[in-house]
Amino acid sequence: MPLLEQRLTEVRRLRARTGVVDTAVIAVTAAITATLAVSPGIVTTVTTAVFALTWAAALVVLRARAHRHGTGRRLELMPIAHSAVIAVAALAVAAVAAGGDIAAPHLYATLPVAAAGLLTVRAVRRAWFIRRTDADALAPRTLVVGDEDGIAELIRSLSTDNEIGHRIVGAALRGSDAGTISVGAQSYPVLGTPEQVAEIARQCCIETVVVAGGTDDPDYLRKLSWSLEGAATDLVLATRLADVARSRIAFERSNGLALTHVSLPRFDRSSMRAKRALDVVVALAALVPIALITPVIALMIAVDTPGGVFFRQRRIGRGGREFDILKFRTMTATAEADRAALEAANEGSGPLFKLKHDPRVTRVGAVLRRFSLDELPQFWNVLMGEMSVVGPRPPLPKEVTEYDGPVFRRLYVQPGITGLWQVSGRSDLSWEQSVRLDLHYVENWSLATDLQIIARTAAVMVRPKGAY
Repeated sequence: MPLLEQRLTEVRRLRARTGVVDTAVIAVTAAITATLAVSPGIVTTVTTAVFALTWAAALVVLRARAHRHGTGRRLELMPIAHSAVIAVAALAVAAVAAGGDIAAPHLYATLPVAAAGLLTVRAVRRAWFIRRTDADALAPRTLVVGDEDGIAELIRSLSTDNEIGHRIVGAALRGSDAGTISVGAQSYPVLGTPEQVAEIARQCCIETVVVAGGTDDPDYLRKLSWSLEGAATDLVLATRLADVARSRIAFERSNGLALTHVSLPRFDRSSMRAKRALDVVVALAALVPIALITPVIALMIAVDTPGGVFFRQRRIGRGGREFDILKFRTMTATAEADRAALEAANEGSGPLFKLKHDPRVTRVGAVLRRFSLDELPQFWNVLMGEMSVVGPRPPLPKEVTEYDGPVFRRLYVQPGITGLWQVSGRSDLSWEQSVRLDLHYVENWSLATDLQIIARTAAVMVRPKGAY
């Protein structure tokens, strides 16, 4: 199996290089701290070495464990944090044994600087890997198993997830051992039936077999796992449980059964208070620079076209409450009256009205929209408690009248200045995609998610896409 051997060798080399770089980052940072902040000597050297080596070794072990259990994504923050805790414990023991005041400099300097360095290394490595022309060749060779509908949905999900790399070689289709399965513009060959999976895995150098949701025969799954042992192939069971964050999922065992526990969405009062506190802090911090640039933007708007500087529009907030959203004006003063004549040219999906080249948008307004600067006054709405920094897109009253069923769940939380819809394509998204992203946020939001979206929004503003 030369292809599989080549791929596994390359993966091992990548992991080894990552381990070497991690160790170097920790060791260099610890050595600099020991040199500058602690008096040199044998005790300082030994204590620093214990701290650095313990951290590096724990990180290697925990990183490998996170990779095996599928928790090593998102820049591998958890392995870094856990290994740092272990290293601090080792440092405390070594400092006590040495009888000197050695721990404090490493806690105040080495720990945050090295952690930042480790995160930077991972961010750079991820960006480099995505840009590699042979990145797809390094992804696990994957075979999907199930019926036609289940396989198509599984392939569609795996193909659109940038965090889970899979090179889909083909499918094992229930009831047929030949043909193809089309997903969008791509076709995948049917290599056999579910009963032939082990043989296909050996012949095609398959590294991962993913069984689509709906294939729940325990005897088949048990025999499949046994048959794959000789092929050195991982077995993954997909479920039809969609749009649920990992933080809400826990796995339990009971009398030989594997149980998936899904916790309820976080709509409790304490969680909402924490979110509100974050909103106030971010809004207060943002309104200071906004107040400084507002006169400049106001002057540009006034010079460009007649009309007011700000635009107010009725929107629907949490629980169906109405409020006036505040924006910098980006259209002509008669924009609302002119909309009726443009309805026939609407390019938006669902109840949304959008035109890629809207004639009502002013020259200054086009620039403000492109870089989302027209949204800046909404931080005042956030401070007033009408909006959140992160949340679903604030809908118009007319849009809400066209909602049906689950779409109303968008109103369970405060609408946001930014959200998953903004960092995932904005106006380029279809109505269905926008709703799905909003509902995913409503069901799975957390403070960590909000901070991540805020950071991604800054990148989107610099390199805008889908803003018009």
